[in-house]
Amino acid sequence: MTTRHIVGLLIAVSSTLACGRGESTSTGGQAVAEGEVDHSQHGGGAPATRQAVHLTPDQARALGVVFSTVERRDLDRTIRTVGSIQASEDRVADVTPKIEGFVERLYVSTTGETVRAGQRLLALYSPGLVSAQEELLTAKRLAEQVDPAAQEAWRSAQAMLEASRRRLAYWDITPAQIQRLEETGEVTKTLTLAAPTSGIVLEKPVIEGQRVMPGMLLYRIADLSQIWVEGDLFEQDLQFVRAGAQAHIEVAAYPGEHLMGDVSFVYPTVDVSTRTNRVRVTVANSDLRLKPGMFATIFFDTRIGENVVAVPLEAVIVTGERNLVFVRDEEEMLQPRPVVLGAHVADYVQILSGLEPGEVIVSSANFLVDAESRLATSGGAMPGMQHGALEPDTAAPPPGGEHQHD
Repeated sequence: MTTRHIVGLLIAVSSTLACGRGESTSTGGQAVAEGEVDHSQHGGGAPATRQAVHLTPDQARALGVVFSTVERRDLDRTIRTVGSIQASEDRVADVTPKIEGFVERLYVSTTGETVRAGQRLLALYSPGLVSAQEELLTAKRLAEQVDPAAQEAWRSAQAMLEASRRRLAYWDITPAQIQRLEETGEVTKTLTLAAPTSGIVLEKPVIEGQRVMPGMLLYRIADLSQIWVEGDLFEQDLQFVRAGAQAHIEVAAYPGEHLMGDVSFVYPTVDVSTRTNRVRVTVANSDLRLKPGMFATIFFDTRIGENVVAVPLEAVIVTGERNLVFVRDEEEMLQPRPVVLGAHVADYVQILSGLEPGEVIVSSANFLVDAESRLATSGGAMPGMQHGALEPDTAAPPPGGEHQHD
């Protein structure tokens, strides 16, 4: 290309950049006729900015213009976010006493131990427990001594016996322990607390000899064979993630490994400060390799659109008021066509209206075509171009530079 062509291109690019300053991205378009004309010459409002442009094949190659055909395609996108691994709340159990007492012995004495359901955790000495057992034995002896013929007295004795049993049951004394107490008549001074579920001891704030009160946390046990991974999604991505959708997880501890999970819950509120919404993914963890507190990267593979009209993203010219695509018609003219944009994925954008499958569009270097279209509207053209069409430069200087004129 000659120096005059290069100068023309620089002018066109500068014009395009100047027109684009301060303009914001738009996702919608306005329906206008193809091949806009200068309405200012007809007493209209703001002048149109573009007209049709003609390029020969050689000119298109020289400018790097690439054409592509509008087609339908499936648009898939991977949404990525960072989350953290947590114990499943529905698999966490707290061990708390229902009676005042003193810790006489710890059978599970350290945090992090693995326990099974029913395993002994600690022995709790309670004066109140001793009194309740003695009351049960007394009520049992009384019930055995009352003659069943004295119906009123017998019913009262039986009611007192049942009340003594319920009192112990309310303190988590098992039916087997109550039965053994009644059979042997031996009062135990300690209450043994057992693990309500199998899992890992996450917390153990209690120590031997400590006095404990009803409701005090003694152990927190979590079943980590299934864990939660929670992360935050931006508002615009929420429409693509639903409960039941699959996700895959990566953690730094196991690079290259992909762990699959399912979206089990999408929180009903948005964080007003970050404009994000929390999402929960449930992941199997039978080998216990995933630890609560680990950071994880969550990937959601989503289908944005199925069999939709889509074009390369760089084919769209964003003006701030509308979105344009240059379409090649039957006469080889490049017509500026307004389009309405939908979702975009990687290098493609969905076209909601304005284009039909099979049409040929400018998909690369369209900013140069756009610059020529603007110049043609203003009544001028790039050096070496005439009537809105790129023409060969007929005044190319001889080798060694251009002639100087006074």
